[in-house]
Amino acid sequence: MANLFELPHYIAVEGPIRVGKSTLAQIIAERLHAQRITEPDGSPFLRAFYDGEPGAAFQAQMAFLAHRFEQLRAIDKRAQRTVVADYIFEKDKLFACINLTDAELDVYNRYYTHFREQLPTPDLVIYLQATPEVLRKRLRKKGAAGETSISDDYIEEVARAYEHFFFHYSASDLLVVNTNDIDFVDRHEDLQELLRRLTEPIKGTQYFLPLGSGDKAASA
Repeated sequence: MANLFELPHYIAVEGPIRVGKSTLAQIIAERLHAQRITEPDGSPFLRAFYDGEPGAAFQAQMAFLAHRFEQLRAIDKRAQRTVVADYIFEKDKLFACINLTDAELDVYNRYYTHFREQLPTPDLVIYLQATPEVLRKRLRKKGAAGETSISDDYIEEVARAYEHFFFHYSASDLLVVNTNDIDFVDRHEDLQELLRRLTEPIKGTQYFLPLGSGDKAASA
């Protein structure tokens, strides 16, 4: 893993719920002795949102927006220490577009645009993708408090939104990782194969597939 120190200075790991982004971000940060930035730990409005209470979506979204901005604003790309985040700021708007009404989104966008202009862009984004079926299975297995009320339709909508967003993403170098058949926790060989891939240059958009799924990486 010595060559991992040649990775870009600011790395972000992204993907829908229960795809494994926090686990992978933690592992990469540990290998690099990097500063890690983690997703905000929930919101006082989140449970009400999952329960469908009126107005809760806007309250939860604005709370997440402010917290994510405060976290990412502290990144100094001139510093020598590598930064590994388990989300990108654009993720916030992705969920806002799913969850907010047009009137709420109009207010939200004013703050989002103002905040985004003040934040650095990652040098490398690692997008972990999985089918809605796999995400539902992992969600049930995790059984986290507050997530039991997440509907299958919502999981599918989020997965589609991520696919659409990253299909058009070009703000930084991007590695797309299909996690349908990868288990970072229980299969050590899967983890090592992906970490080995990260020691190689990633330019533009490239794809990583697990062992047995054909070529490991391809340029787009």
